[in-house]
Amino acid sequence: MDLALFDFDGTITTIETFPVFIRRAVPVARMVAGGAVLAPLLAGYKAGMVSGKTVRAAMVGVGLRGVPENRVREVGHRFANEFLPRVVRPTAIERVQWHKTRGDIVVIVSAALDLYLEEWARPFGLDVVCSRLEARNGRLTGRYHGRDCCGPQKTARILAQYDLERYGEIYAYGDTIEDEEMLSLAGKRYFRWQERTP
Repeated sequence: MDLALFDFDGTITTIETFPVFIRRAVPVARMVAGGAVLAPLLAGYKAGMVSGKTVRAAMVGVGLRGVPENRVREVGHRFANEFLPRVVRPTAIERVQWHKTRGDIVVIVSAALDLYLEEWARPFGLDVVCSRLEARNGRLTGRYHGRDCCGPQKTARILAQYDLERYGEIYAYGDTIEDEEMLSLAGKRYFRWQERTP
């Protein structure tokens, strides 16, 4: 039995789903007000001067602080079932199914949020290691529960949850610098669907 580790945004999907979900989950009035706050960060991100981690944390903080958790979970349910199927790469699903038919353990390892990622992964029988939002008294705090699951955090969480010695081969699939540490765990590495030699 092998272990297959897949990034989600940009690897399984054709787009970054995180900002699309945030736009759907954030109340309209706050989206308008928050746009001005986030605009410089987004410009910095597009210019390569601000990390995705920083932008995601700002989006969560500005957009979701104080929003009822149940409301956002409902948005996540609809997002997983209605939107995500339209942006998933058919070749990615074929590869996931190939691993499943071999009896491999398939894990989505992503900075995407549990509020929609777990819902999407459930029908495929996939494990999920991802970012989670903190809630208190039924409302989101605008912070993560733990840390954003990107870069070195991906590797740390994989090693905490899976004994790599139990698997015959490790496969890893990613598409950005945030996936490099995860790819380094694998003997079979795929970056933007092109195989790398170890």
